[in-house]
Amino acid sequence: MVRVEEAEKQILQQCRDFGTEFIPLAECSGRVLAAPLVADRDLPPYNRATMDGIAISSAAFSKGIRHFHIRGTQPAGTEPLTLLQENDCIEIMTGAAVTSVADAVIPYEEIILENGIASVNTPVVIAGQNIHFKGKDCQQNDRLVKAGELVSPAVIATAASVGKVELPVKRLPRVVIVSTGDELVEINAVPEAYQVRRSNNYMLQAVLQSCGIDAAKEHLPDNPVVIKAKLQQLLVSFDVLLLCGGVSKGKFDFIPAVLKELGVTEIFHGVRQRPGKPFWFGTHAQGALLFAFPGNPVSVFLCVHRYFLPWLHASLSLPDRKQWAKLEEDVTFKLPLQYFMQVKCRMNEEGQLLAAPEEGNGSGDFANLLNADAFMELPADKDFFRKGESFRIWPFRGL
Repeated sequence: MVRVEEAEKQILQQCRDFGTEFIPLAECSGRVLAAPLVADRDLPPYNRATMDGIAISSAAFSKGIRHFHIRGTQPAGTEPLTLLQENDCIEIMTGAAVTSVADAVIPYEEIILENGIASVNTPVVIAGQNIHFKGKDCQQNDRLVKAGELVSPAVIATAASVGKVELPVKRLPRVVIVSTGDELVEINAVPEAYQVRRSNNYMLQAVLQSCGIDAAKEHLPDNPVVIKAKLQQLLVSFDVLLLCGGVSKGKFDFIPAVLKELGVTEIFHGVRQRPGKPFWFGTHAQGALLFAFPGNPVSVFLCVHRYFLPWLHASLSLPDRKQWAKLEEDVTFKLPLQYFMQVKCRMNEEGQLLAAPEEGNGSGDFANLLNADAFMELPADKDFFRKGESFRIWPFRGL
């Protein structure tokens, strides 16, 4: 049995690069950019009016000219009109291109329009006012977004502005979720008194969907022959297998022995933690990784957030965004195990994240997860945790 830190270290040593793929821009949200995003031209590409009003030469205003002849009206998206005389102006709309002869835009609120003349009633006009100049944001061939960034709505907007109809993104692993156990029936079945409906596979599928992974699902009975035949197929068809159940010490926990028969290398079996102590992790010679979680729902929920998601983020070169919170009350936990306590979080007036214990009824009480926001990781080398102390949290609900 290994410590939590050692389990984490050994899992992260198995990070993989699954290559690159090009996908349509509209489907890129939440993916990881595999190459820099570069400007195809200056941004903005022209001197751009930032307000509705008139475009003039500030030099004319400096000479005392306050009444300007309107040469025309220019909406956005049209070729810029020019000024022929120093007392000329152009009525211009926000977003329109400003002629190089003009260097100031005066908003409608500071002018009076009458009989084709714009009279300025502001005492000050400054060169460059209300104009977003060409190349101010970036120059052609400048890097706009570096590789490894998560594709956000802002990144998509930037990509669209430089004409990208598709983006190179890091390929995601092929994942299959495998639940085991004769006590589990499908969710549309009416279970017997000694049966329960499957939930772990749907929960894991939902977690993976939030990462952009469309995972396959399988269910296996407590039959080592059937388990071996199916896992043999899955090991060569998927990059990652997430197994639920069958890894403890019971007579029907066949998974570790079957994996050994299939040539899967066990890296560790058992972690000094609660919940999720029987967690098993290993690798197959053909490249597949196996995360075999104990079957209790809270254990599965913890292990996927504490181990699989950090591995996935590291494989995609995403930063580890650690979070801490302060305990809102004293907690005692006397077992020599790393305790992942369910907590409800809130932000106080000083901007501190606070966490209150959310007591449940053990690792089978998945309904209690509805009331919690995160797991707080309490170290195994102490048994009393004082109110106000800070510990790392693993959020599973937006904070």
